[in-house]
Amino acid sequence: MISEIRLRRAHIDLVSPFRTSFGVETARDLLYIEVHGDGVTGWGECTAMSEPMYSSEYVDGCEAVIRRFLLPHVVGGTTAESFTKSVAGIRGHYMAKAVVETALLDHQLRCDGVSFAKFLGATQSRVRSGVSVGIQPSIDDLLHVVQKYLDDGYLRIKLKIEPGFDIEPVRAVRRTFGDALLLQVDANSAYHVNDAAHLAQLDDFNLLLIEQPLPEEQLAAHAELAKLVHTPICLDESILSVEVARDALAIGACSIINIKPGRVGGYLEAKKIHDLCFERGVPVWCGGMLETGIGRAANLALAALPGFTLPGDTSASARYFQRDVTSPFVLRDGHLDVPTGVGIGVDPDLNYLDSITSRRDVLTVAR
Repeated sequence: MISEIRLRRAHIDLVSPFRTSFGVETARDLLYIEVHGDGVTGWGECTAMSEPMYSSEYVDGCEAVIRRFLLPHVVGGTTAESFTKSVAGIRGHYMAKAVVETALLDHQLRCDGVSFAKFLGATQSRVRSGVSVGIQPSIDDLLHVVQKYLDDGYLRIKLKIEPGFDIEPVRAVRRTFGDALLLQVDANSAYHVNDAAHLAQLDDFNLLLIEQPLPEEQLAAHAELAKLVHTPICLDESILSVEVARDALAIGACSIINIKPGRVGGYLEAKKIHDLCFERGVPVWCGGMLETGIGRAANLALAALPGFTLPGDTSASARYFQRDVTSPFVLRDGHLDVPTGVGIGVDPDLNYLDSITSRRDVLTVAR
């Protein structure tokens, strides 16, 4: 039985600025949910950023929604499944829902002695790891950063692009590192369908995919773009549910999907999207949102499902943090190990986590 919920706010710096087409991240403003009961603690990490740039959600807004609208649905016997059904009438707020669902799921799986990986249906014990490379000040800087990540052992490189920093940087990376490099690009909605001829120039570079080239609500425009470029279109921000994924595939808006549990409301919905794509032979991969080890552990369990055939953004802890809040995830032969312990399979270093925590509130729940 759940006895209380703890809401924790914390702050952690990134090892280097991470620039995308929508802004620059230098730190993570963290929101964790802790579910306590029967001597067991379940953990969830909110993936929302400080500002509503990647998504309409942002971390302070998520906290407000969680307090006012979501936690009243949590009582002593609430499970992740019952919570998801109970809050279905609350529109949107996927990242807020996801962090509560994850903490509930972690708690119940720890109580049952079951790992996230087993619960979700993982078939792999290690996951191939790719890395996301932010927009750099120059092409020379970009080549230096890519070389470092290849030296670290990453198996796939994803380049963030935007208008004015796209064709030539990709050309330089492909020319420098060769055709064998698994290479893809991510626009984070920075282009318009009228840019199709420009984006078609990327066809020369044998990319795995172009991720989210157009604004998230423009499924039909993505379908039009997919007819004009040969590089596969992958959707990220557009995919908010299994229903949206089904519609996007039906109209040809994409042929690959990036699954981020926080973006779709949690791991239960993420698994539904995986299952849909797996049945249809559509490749999926697990995206990242600069998660600390708590969120990264759960993502690795998801990425170990059989439909995740492309390396994801499940990078090592050292890619983002000088010190993680859990034992660090370490890259070995281009792979990360999937946690095998109960629940998410890792526990935070509470002394360190407390040192970066700015506030922790204890909320009782009804029996």
